Amino acid sequence: MPVTDDDGLRELVRAESIAVVGCSTTPGKAAHDVPAYLAERGYTIHPVNPYADEVLGRDAVDSLADVHADVDLVNVFRPSEEVSGIVDEVLDRLDRRGDVWGLWLQLGVADDAALGRAEAKGLLTTQDRCLKVEHGRLVA
Repeated sequence: MPVTDDDGLRELVRAESIAVVGCSTTPGKAAHDVPAYLAERGYTIHPVNPYADEVLGRDAVDSLADVHADVDLVNVFRPSEEVSGIVDEVLDRLDRRGDVWGLWLQLGVADDAALGRAEAKGLLTTQDRCLKVEHGRLVA
């Protein structure tokens, strides 16, 4: 079951390095403003956007596999229909590197079956929640 309680959400928010799948170059879009908010608060953001060279002053990469730094949490700003494939990438990364321990699907993004696969591999997950909102509520 995805995390819904404050203790579990606090655990996810304690991540230090966050890969943002679907990170946007467009200010005003949640996929830009949420990672910007997190970066301003000391999180290391790794933008995953195959259509951009740079986002938030950081090099953007085409896929999660192209993030060479360690990643604690994968934050997803893609449609729910794409979540299963993204979870495949997360689990592949977990098998190869063993660094990812959390998966956060942003507000409006959900896939129970895909999250079930991630949880079966030991990942802490949540869905249909805004990381910025929860950070502001629980930490700030």
